[in-house]
Amino acid sequence: MGVIGFLEKLLKGREVAWKSLGEIAEIGTGNSNRQDENENGEYPFFVRSKTVLKSNTYKFDEAAIIIPGEGGVGEIFHFIDGKYALHQRAYRIHIITKNLEPKFVYYIMLNDFKNYILNRSVNATVTSIRKPMLENFKIPIPPLDVQNEIVRVLDKFTALNSELIKELDLRKKQYEYYRDKLLTFGDKVEWKTLDEIFTIFAGGDVPKNAFSKIQTKEFNIPILSNGINEKSLYGWTNEAKINQPSLTISARGTIGWTSYQEKPFFPIVRLLVLTPKIELNIKFAYHFMKLIENDYKIPKSGIPQLTKPMIKDLKFPLPSISEQQRIADILDKFETLTNSITDGLPKEIELRAKQYEYYREQLLTFG
Repeated sequence: MGVIGFLEKLLKGREVAWKSLGEIAEIGTGNSNRQDENENGEYPFFVRSKTVLKSNTYKFDEAAIIIPGEGGVGEIFHFIDGKYALHQRAYRIHIITKNLEPKFVYYIMLNDFKNYILNRSVNATVTSIRKPMLENFKIPIPPLDVQNEIVRVLDKFTALNSELIKELDLRKKQYEYYRDKLLTFGDKVEWKTLDEIFTIFAGGDVPKNAFSKIQTKEFNIPILSNGINEKSLYGWTNEAKINQPSLTISARGTIGWTSYQEKPFFPIVRLLVLTPKIELNIKFAYHFMKLIENDYKIPKSGIPQLTKPMIKDLKFPLPSISEQQRIADILDKFETLTNSITDGLPKEIELRAKQYEYYREQLLTFG
């Protein structure tokens, strides 16, 4: 049965009333400031961000929806059932009407409130909201059993996604632990400079006479610039400058970010490229360079950037080729699980989030 059919089945022909938030809720702001934060505090302290702080004191003890009055408007929502402190520029919405589940109202606001305020603004973004905007927001009120079932379904999706995120955090910590352990060699292996191991050069200008913003049959070689993952893709050209598996290191902006490039590409805008000139497992090299990517000493004066002279004398470990392969195989598995957008946990989280958003929208569309 489709989701809309599921909602209709829940309603069983019963009507859905509509009321403004001002009719069904007590709406107000807090009285705390950021200096009231105590990281060892007992109570949650809601401010104008997604991060929930801690406080030693509380002002409210209730079920409530929390949203910022400024910043992150329409993007940040919290739900609390218990004691909490609240910033003076954040709103609390406490449901006072009987037969209305507060968590149901939370999901309605999560789904509809941003569009509501944008449709009433002359600007593309809304930087602040006032109490009347909240009071006039309309809430559908189906029978209580329908509210409870919708909350149950959406809570289940939320809990599943939270578990996946916790699992991802755990796997990342495991990856970092094994990476640090496996790539610590001391004087047990030979060390050489990057300049002895790699040909190092920086990307140049965009090939303007052979350039396309989109991939075509003719222009199918990626042009890579400084950036993280897909944000490093600048466009497409018809001839590669690098034809062998290599490493790239962002020289500007996302300085130090290291990527493994398996396929031919064309580097631009000072993107540093490292191609092996000795026998070397390139994935082993990738994992070691990822280990040190935040350790570069960047001059504070002038334009922040990373250059060949700044990295060419850095020391690089050279265990045996078989040991390089063993280490690369282990770390590849961890990285696929923690970072891959096609095979790992990030992909699973993305799919679950889309599924949740779809069900949330459909289950909360009352017409």
